[in-house]
Amino acid sequence: MANELNNRFNELMKGGDDFFSNLGRSFFNGFDDSFKEMKTDISESDTAYTVAVDLPGVDKKDIDIDFKDNALTISAKRDSFSDESDAKGNLLSSERSYGRFTRQYQFPNVDKDKVSAKYEAGVLTVTLPKTAEEISNSHKIEIE
Repeated sequence: MANELNNRFNELMKGGDDFFSNLGRSFFNGFDDSFKEMKTDISESDTAYTVAVDLPGVDKKDIDIDFKDNALTISAKRDSFSDESDAKGNLLSSERSYGRFTRQYQFPNVDKDKVSAKYEAGVLTVTLPKTAEEISNSHKIEIE
């Protein structure tokens, strides 16, 4: 059903005036959902967890990281401005977005005093070293 509605909208936007075509597409496609989702890659080694979060367009000073009760919380704030003009330079739309977004991740057996983070090229990387107990606490259980 949603696909059918999208197809009808696309057909409507294909014909006619470029102004309405571009305006409609800007309205429905202009929202930056990639930031709101805080796309994340998480990897695990024998000694640590590594979390990489895409935070495009965010200043380092607008990122907060906290680790408490086995939960890593990442919050970020972004002000964004996006203007679209036609070929003659006339402003067709102006979208301004502002938001604070938060995600939380659960990690057991983390040495909270050794957690580190770096922010480069719009990607926040947090390293969460495992505690010694987690590294050496392997216990094989025999089946009777």
